Formats: sequence, structure tokens, C-alpha cells
Amino acid sequence: MRRNSIAAIAALAMLAAGVSGARAEDNAKLDQYAQRLFAGKIAAKGKSYACFTRRYDVAHLAKHPEQKVTVMRLLVSAETLPEDKQLNYSFQLAIEYRDRKGKFETSGSCGHPSALEQSRDKMHLGCGVDCDGGGISIEMANDDKSTLISIDRVAVWDNTKPE
Repeated sequence: MRRNSIAAIAALAMLAAGVSGARAEDNAKLDQYAQRLFAGKIAAKGKSYACFTRRYDVAHLAKHPEQKVTVMRLLVSAETLPEDKQLNYSFQLAIEYRDRKGKFETSGSCGHPSALEQSRDKMHLGCGVDCDGGGISIEMANDDKSTLISIDRVAVWDNTKPE
């Protein structure tokens, strides 16, 4: 009986070590994602910000006549909340259209990064807009020089019209 108890305790210890090793690996991936997104500049206190802008030139728009967006600005922010002790992300996305006047925006909460379904090595932020306004996914691209934003659907509003 005693030998089985020792074996059980040893198995539990190995299992616990594996779990803590997995958590340490996950935490390292989360830290690495934050350093990539914020170019290594993460505030110990307060918020950190990363801004990405894409302006499509006339030549690009001529090659893609059905593309409606001419400018996109993505602001990602992160802060450590006292109750969570992990970085919590949020986003603001500003869009200008070729066929509509005004500056359109959307924003929402992203929570924590998670691994992409296609690859456990790639991380992304899944962000939602309140009141079932859809959402976006943000991942790093081009050797961390840009972001890749995937949008299924997202609610936007014209920021130039206060009503």
C-alpha cells in the first residue's frame, strides 16, 4: 500500500510540474506577444499604446476598384489590471472610405491574447465591440512591422456626427 501511495504522490508531483511548466510557457508566449506588439516598450504601470496606420495610395486603389477603405488607423492599448495581474488589451479602429465622407470608428475590448487555431506558435487578439457590434482579430505580420486585422463584421459610427 505504501509503495502505491509513493508512486501516486510521485505521479502527482510530475503532473503538477508539467502544469506549471505549461503555464510558464504560456506566460512567456503572452509576454513575447506584448513585446512584439509594443516593440518592447511595455509600461510597468499605466497603459501602453501601439499605433498602426495604413494609407492606400492611388495606384493600389486603381488595382483594387472594389476596395472601399482608403485609410485605417489601429490603436491597441494594454494595461495590467490589479484584479487580473495580466495585460488586458483594447482597441480603437478609425476608417476612411473612398465613397463616404466622414471618419468612421469602432472600438472594443480584447482581453488576453490566445493561440491561433492554425498554429499554436502564433498569437492573436480576439476583440469584440459592445452590443453585438462584431469584432476583429489582430496578429503581428511582416516580421512585426505591421498587423494583420481580420474582420468578419464590425459596427462603425461616423465620428464627425455627434448625434
